[in-house]
Amino acid sequence: MKTFLNFKKENTYIYSFSYIFLKEMEFRTLHIDKPGLRVLGIAESFNMEKSKKSILVGIVMRGDFIIDGAIISNCNIGGMDSTEKIIEMFKELNRDDINLIMLNGCIISWFNIIDLNKIYNDLKLPLICITYEESPGLEKYIIQYFPKDYKERIEVYKRNGERIEVLLKTGYKVFIRFFGISLKDSIKILNKFTLHGRIPEPLRVSKLFAKSLIQCSFFNSFISKSNENCNE
Repeated sequence: MKTFLNFKKENTYIYSFSYIFLKEMEFRTLHIDKPGLRVLGIAESFNMEKSKKSILVGIVMRGDFIIDGAIISNCNIGGMDSTEKIIEMFKELNRDDINLIMLNGCIISWFNIIDLNKIYNDLKLPLICITYEESPGLEKYIIQYFPKDYKERIEVYKRNGERIEVLLKTGYKVFIRFFGISLKDSIKILNKFTLHGRIPEPLRVSKLFAKSLIQCSFFNSFISKSNENCNE
């Protein structure tokens, strides 16, 4: 049953649907106001004319907006390997001071669907996934473009759950899914890291980085090396 919420907290309005799993989820306490809070923001960019792979960039950003880490990876455009790639990115950083993972959407690289539950369960870190546009749903497109494995993709897509609409302090709406963190703290995190517009800084910077890599010559050599490693 859908439950419509409408309440105000520190000039932030939230319109959402209730979830049963929120009651069952164990929330981690985050010291959101401390400058040492660290978020790993991951975003991607791709160009299907250049390559069959997309670039994934992860930026570690502190609560005072200092960047103190970065990692680059790739995933297949139209594949289903984004979940494992993101888990690998976190593990390769080999850090125990990251407090939260922030993702720029869960359907990336042309329907490469991220399994948010698996990332949260494997890494045991709070996770916020952000999207920016309203959508009637993508199931018909998944069936149309991926007739061979659409069932797997739709299963992951549905398991990620519905989104919650949030109005940020900047006046812009975003749609979020969150794991291991409360709605209240999710909003605090987003407002803390969003300086203007609707994109939090860890995601804005990682997206800019990924786009820049696509446009430079490094992209081709990086992808070629990745392909060689896969073929070994």
